[in-house]
Amino acid sequence: MNEALPDVPEVRVVGLPQLTSGFDLVERLDLPMHLKVHGPLEPMGGEQLAQLSERINLKGRGGAGFPFHKKLRSVAEAAIKRGVRPVVVVNGSEDEPACRKDTVLINRAPHLILDGALLCAEAMGARTLVIGVTRESTQRSMEAALAERGLSNGRRSALRARVQRNPVRMVTGAAASLIRSIDGGRAIPPGRKVSASRSGVGGAPTLLSNAETFAQLAIAARIGPERYGNTGLYDEPGTVMLTVSGAVARPMVIEVPTGVPLRYVLQLAGAPPVPQGVLTGGYHGKWIDAATVDEAIVSRNSLQQVGGSLGAGAILPISQDTCPLGESLRVAQWLAEESAGQCGPCYLGLPAAARGLEDILNGGGPAALEAVKQVAKNVKRRGACSHPDGSAMFLESTVKAFTDDLAAHVLGNGCGRPVEGVLPLFEGGRAPTGIPGGGGEENGPSRQKIFVDWTLCRGHGLCADILPEVFQLGADGFPTVAQAEVPRFAEAKAVRAVRRCPALALRIEEDTRAQPPSSRTNLPVLSQGRGRRALGR
Repeated sequence: MNEALPDVPEVRVVGLPQLTSGFDLVERLDLPMHLKVHGPLEPMGGEQLAQLSERINLKGRGGAGFPFHKKLRSVAEAAIKRGVRPVVVVNGSEDEPACRKDTVLINRAPHLILDGALLCAEAMGARTLVIGVTRESTQRSMEAALAERGLSNGRRSALRARVQRNPVRMVTGAAASLIRSIDGGRAIPPGRKVSASRSGVGGAPTLLSNAETFAQLAIAARIGPERYGNTGLYDEPGTVMLTVSGAVARPMVIEVPTGVPLRYVLQLAGAPPVPQGVLTGGYHGKWIDAATVDEAIVSRNSLQQVGGSLGAGAILPISQDTCPLGESLRVAQWLAEESAGQCGPCYLGLPAAARGLEDILNGGGPAALEAVKQVAKNVKRRGACSHPDGSAMFLESTVKAFTDDLAAHVLGNGCGRPVEGVLPLFEGGRAPTGIPGGGGEENGPSRQKIFVDWTLCRGHGLCADILPEVFQLGADGFPTVAQAEVPRFAEAKAVRAVRRCPALALRIEEDTRAQPPSSRTNLPVLSQGRGRRALGR
């Protein structure tokens, strides 16, 4: 079984280092060492920065790939039009088990990221800088970097800078989730989509981009667009940070110029000579087969042309010895668990898709395959963030990439190969322990059970409408279960279902097995006071 990747795995570089300059000298570049390695950085005007970003074709490195110069100009124009100061946010939330490149940069080169962010803040007249992280190591490194520069969140500071620590969840990395948490809310996407460039932190225009994006900007600002363009491809110049794991001998983060053959990157990490498939772009990415690997080069356009995705820079090969559908099922189940639990198509659709994929593996036949395709289609473009879209893309790619194995499972007795678990997940399939929110209030074991009193139930069906995570109605219109555990994220809805049942046929009891002995209570029914607090969460 493949263990979870460490925060800072081995780091390699192909060609001359840019983002990883100095990594051969020290483990972490503090401010004096950073200046020795990279030299000073002169301030630039806003339009000058936008032109630089446009000339080097800088796009967001967090997965979406939005042109940075358009975002920069949009924020500046909105700030001028409204007469308010913009906010700069660095998104260092890297909560996918297969991604570590931003975590490596924050841990080892935090000042390079701050260089880019401070360039933008000064150029646009921003007075607030927030760095969003989710790991203890990245929090420590970035807080130390701010202290080394004399930056703080004090009211009298010319630039108020701070680190925002959020729980380790897949949805935490969404821009809207990070902004919501900075404003004091929960780190989940709000119900409506608003452009951060127009209205972000505190309602102000907000320049939010990925940690590597700001680091790339800092490199380009130092060496200029000409020298920057001498590395990599003409239309996608510079380097790319990749996280290579899966069926490899040496999981690593590697900096490579664009244009390097993907096959070469896989060889460096010790991947199988002929992998069964390679997942590109991470768990919101796409599979490519072994034949396609030989055609692909490391670039956004090239991977797109061969059916893959650069995404967040995660590359995961699997060997011929494992069942690809079984490997994908593990990821699909994890993606379903990572739902924020607030959009029906996501928190209902993704578990249904995972169950459908499991049905295929268990011999469900063509009907199971069609069900997976339909569910994946139905969840797209129907959530408050991109999690359902990315998860659906992964599922559709799985079905498309492994047609032979799919046929063996759908039409025969399976492929006969075991599931080795080579695609990294967090320990136990959950978030890392010891991190706020990781295995915490929403991710822990269920604390409640909900019961149906059949002597009172009249089949109104309201429970299934309010609490579909637990209740489904049978052909007779009555719930199909008599008792069930309540997922933590659905506890408030369980209380609502109990209160709104017209026949008063539902009750909730604490599941004392999920609590330490000292916290167990003899009260069998959830109190009204506890329910009000849950509803207000």
